[in-house]
Amino acid sequence: MKFTLCLIIGLGISILQTTYVHAQELNCAVQVLAPQIQNSADKKIFQTLQQSIFEFVNNRKWTNDVVKQDERIECSIIITVTERSLNDFKGSIQVQARRPIYKSAYNSLLLNVLDKNLSFTYVEYQPLEFSETTNLSNLTSILSYYVYVILGTDYDSYALEGGSDYFQKAQTIVANAQSGNDRGWKSSEDDQNRYWIVENILNSTFKPLRDCMYQYHRLGFDIMVDELEAGRAIVLKSLLQLNKVHDRRPGTYSMQLFFLAKADEIVNLFTLAEPAEKTKLLELLNDIDPANTVKYNKITENVSPGNE
Repeated sequence: MKFTLCLIIGLGISILQTTYVHAQELNCAVQVLAPQIQNSADKKIFQTLQQSIFEFVNNRKWTNDVVKQDERIECSIIITVTERSLNDFKGSIQVQARRPIYKSAYNSLLLNVLDKNLSFTYVEYQPLEFSETTNLSNLTSILSYYVYVILGTDYDSYALEGGSDYFQKAQTIVANAQSGNDRGWKSSEDDQNRYWIVENILNSTFKPLRDCMYQYHRLGFDIMVDELEAGRAIVLKSLLQLNKVHDRRPGTYSMQLFFLAKADEIVNLFTLAEPAEKTKLLELLNDIDPANTVKYNKITENVSPGNE
């Protein structure tokens, strides 16, 4: 029996849909939530903020590449405001990005970051401005930082270390923010923030992770519609490289982010694999990503069609 990639993976990745625009490199859905703000007069500013962020992210030219409409990166930004004092806001930002798989209707989740260190000043109707050389505002620095992380991650999935220019731009934003007092930018605060995402990805120790991103998507998933078994074997080979990162830097934030995006996808792909592939994969995953052991054990609950 021949299964299509969509049926084999079968993941239900939810996509928030608010307003879309066909422009520049990103096709980004934006939503600003303020569940704890009850005053109706106050809620209007969040609608204005949402529209301003939407236009800032989608209407700006972020690269020198000419991007076709169907090549724009599908992504989403969800900002949840939990505190407000006049023009000062605090909360969290969740950023997701997806990548289409060749010859299929399936979109693979590339990035899923929940950043709880969101604080910014916003005056209603004031234009959102950004400079690559100066930290003009924490809001636009954070938004631009994650745009470059999205671009870097997406480009890495199409070419070996193809996203380096964009990760370096994100790192420049981190450097510009060091003089400020807003959280999320400094290495000393914790080991799971904006500083460490790009520091890890540009560190040579994490080269196997970047190699994996390319092989996993471009060499593995992109051939699965025509060559399922061969593509799955390449995905397994790409994942085995992550042992090198784990041996040198176990439990790092970048590895956690990779599996946050990929764990469900890996389970769905390998439930139909041969027993030998399952065994090799489980030995790896239970070692390098023990937080998802219960999830990975579901791989063995199904028998591949070839063994029925």
